[in-house]
Order: sequence, then structure tokens, then C-alpha cells
Amino acid sequence: MNAPAAQKRRLIVAITGATGAIYGVRLLETLRRLGGMETHLLVSSTGWLNIQHELDLDKPAVLVLADVVHSVRDVGASIASGSFATDGMVVAPCSMRTLANVAHGLSDNLITRAADIVLKERRRLVLLVRETPLNLAHLRNMTAVTEMGGVIFPPLPAFYQKPQTIDEMVDHTVERVIDLFGLAQPVARAWQGMRGETE
Repeated sequence: MNAPAAQKRRLIVAITGATGAIYGVRLLETLRRLGGMETHLLVSSTGWLNIQHELDLDKPAVLVLADVVHSVRDVGASIASGSFATDGMVVAPCSMRTLANVAHGLSDNLITRAADIVLKERRRLVLLVRETPLNLAHLRNMTAVTEMGGVIFPPLPAFYQKPQTIDEMVDHTVERVIDLFGLAQPVARAWQGMRGETE
């Protein structure tokens, strides 16, 4: 009797209209380089505007980075069902509107529907929320998503790594996000503690 084929690992990546399109694009680039993960991409209309404005990239340059691309209007897509197994979903960056819709279960497009599916199936949902300063509605929505099992992951630079470039800061954030999904080997460089500190 033949052994069953190993389940393909899949990750949904959504890019919404907050600033920081580089995080979603770099995530796709890094996952493609690492291999072993089938990526399903969703980009909102304002996400496309930010990709063009912030990164000077056109649609074909981004679409080629994903294994599967879905229209945000296609609520009948494979990822709209919990029976389609995935490791979870990353929204990078995550706008406050997307956060609010996820927090309140408003599945008004495929991005928020897929996020709702990930939460109900108890899979990992990671939201790279981008806004500052935060008002009370933002904070309450973050709390609601956290209580539902989601991970709120503002893409804040880690200066303890002593980054020399913006790319290094972006890479560190993306690598930490990938590590949340438990690939075989950690991607992000682990903190080793401060060396040479006096007591």
C-alpha cells in the first residue's frame, strides 16, 4: 500500500492599502527563495496603488512572485473554504479598514473572507498593522483579533540588530513573520544577548 502524499504547505499573502507594501512583496520574494511553500496572493485595489507608488512596480512584476493569484472579488475561490488546507495567512501590510472588518467578521471580499476562514479553522493569522498614532477603535479591533487567535504584528524595526539599511529592517521583520509558521529551520537571526555587558 502506498503511503499518502505529504500535504502541500500553503500560505495566503494579502497586501492591502496601508503604507508598507514592501513587506508583502518581500515576504513573497523570501518565500519563493526558501521554497517549500505554495503562496496564494491577494491584493486590494489600494494595495496595488501603494505598490506602484512606493515601489515603482507594476502588476506583472508582483504577480510572478506568487504561485496562485486570486481576485479579491472571487469569494468562490479555493481559499474561501476551510476545506482547502493552508498553514494560515499574512496580511502585509494590514490597513485599519481590513483590521476592522476582520475584527467584526465582515467578510466583504476575499481578503476578509480568507482571514475569517483562517480564524475559524484555528490556523495562524498574522496582521502587519500599519497606522500611527492609534485611536481607541484601532486598539479595540486589535484586541478583538487577538482574542480570536490572530497575531497582531506591527512591522517595527529591531534596532538591537544594528541594521544599516531599510532593506535589513524589512528583511528582519519578514523573517520573523515566516518563523511564526514553523518552517524546518528558523529564518530570522536569533538574539544572542548583549556581549561584554558589565554587571
